[in-house]
Amino acid sequence: MVGGLASAFAPSAFAQQDTVVKDSVVTKKKAKYNLTIGGGNLITKIGDSTDNSKKGRFVGGVTFTRVDLGFSRLIDNGSFNLSPNNEFLDYKGGKTSTFSFDVLQFGYRFNSNFKVYVGGGFDWTLIRLRKDITIAKNSSEFVYTEQPVQFSKNRFSSSYVHIPLNFEFRTNQSSKGKRFYVVLGPEVGFLLNGKIKQVSDERGKEKQYDSYHFQSVRYGGTVRIGYGGLGLFTKYYFNDMFTTTQQAGLKNMSFGVTFGLN
Repeated sequence: MVGGLASAFAPSAFAQQDTVVKDSVVTKKKAKYNLTIGGGNLITKIGDSTDNSKKGRFVGGVTFTRVDLGFSRLIDNGSFNLSPNNEFLDYKGGKTSTFSFDVLQFGYRFNSNFKVYVGGGFDWTLIRLRKDITIAKNSSEFVYTEQPVQFSKNRFSSSYVHIPLNFEFRTNQSSKGKRFYVVLGPEVGFLLNGKIKQVSDERGKEKQYDSYHFQSVRYGGTVRIGYGGLGLFTKYYFNDMFTTTQQAGLKNMSFGVTFGLN
């Protein structure tokens, strides 16, 4: 009778064991682990199939990130004070700003902590002039005339397409899922246009476009540091801001806040 009972329960026991093994396999698959069963033994090879942190891979595509918002400063042959040749560019520091962002990036992530990529985006420098002047268009040098009106806004600006080459270093994720970042590298920019925007009670709103002697190609470098998606940046352009000989040595730098580091 004992043998009969054993025979009767044996299929059920084996079926239960088989169910346990299958359930364990299913559970492991849900956890994204790979299991190999062979030779009557359970051989487990654990490896997260979605973990590429130690594998190099290409990254890139359309993005909207590294939004820089801050202040611009003119450096006249190493000084923040403008020389007599550049006094017409005297500006309101609190309203002289920069704004830029990237829309493309292509690169290679070597591991979870290091990435190299080329970006592409747009950059604006907005100089709020103090004096009520109008800079002439299509002249070989800077020519300006004083105006008999008081401008509530007299903004002299440039817009560029910029292409940065960035080297990104980041720490491992914290318990909150965030990282510290250091991003630095050179960039080159290509002039889209220069612009003057003036607002007065007498004339209303006026806009004029010209190259205004801005460099057609400018090059510089950027450093960003941050935590999570928020950081600080500084940019410095190595070549002169303008092509005119009277403005030789006048350069541009900026600093501020970066949104969207990763």
